[in-house]
Amino acid sequence: MKQVVFALTFVCSIAVAQQPAAPAPAPALKPLTGSIASRPDWPKAKPEDVRSIDAILAALYNVISGSKGQARDWDRMRSLFTPDAALIPTRINPTTHIADTVVLSVEGYIQRSGPTMSANGFFERAIHNEVEQFGTIAQVWSSYESRHDPAEPQPFARGINSIQLLKSGDRYYIVTVYWDSERSDNPIPAKYLGK
Repeated sequence: MKQVVFALTFVCSIAVAQQPAAPAPAPALKPLTGSIASRPDWPKAKPEDVRSIDAILAALYNVISGSKGQARDWDRMRSLFTPDAALIPTRINPTTHIADTVVLSVEGYIQRSGPTMSANGFFERAIHNEVEQFGTIAQVWSSYESRHDPAEPQPFARGINSIQLLKSGDRYYIVTVYWDSERSDNPIPAKYLGK
């Protein structure tokens, strides 16, 4: 009997010794610094541009619009957005017909679109806005139409901007503008035209 007890004690001690040590606790995560807090040098907005969702949408369409050769106020544009905001057009590959996205920073958008807007003239306006909001976040489906000159009878493009916003204190910031253009096989639904 003593041999059985000894053997069991020996086996148990080997089993306990072979168990892996408890993992060390994970290090505490560093607090995240927000996009706005990390860029105190970011251009400051005019209060009237950002006091409401309607105001910031009007400022967005206004700042990108202008006649041929007219310079845009790109610091005003920057001031509407969080510093790490994204502007995301969708594209349809003409060969494969597969949809894809192009993710641009505010600076990337300015560098890519600014020269074309100035060379050709560009005016964009909202046709109809559908707004939803909860706490500090808001989402707007903003149907738009684009012209090279406001006097043109027909727009050269229409589509929907999906705009995500942050309510921070007494102002709004644009976090994302994600859009798709109207095409013959992709008309804007009547419910987003507001008529």
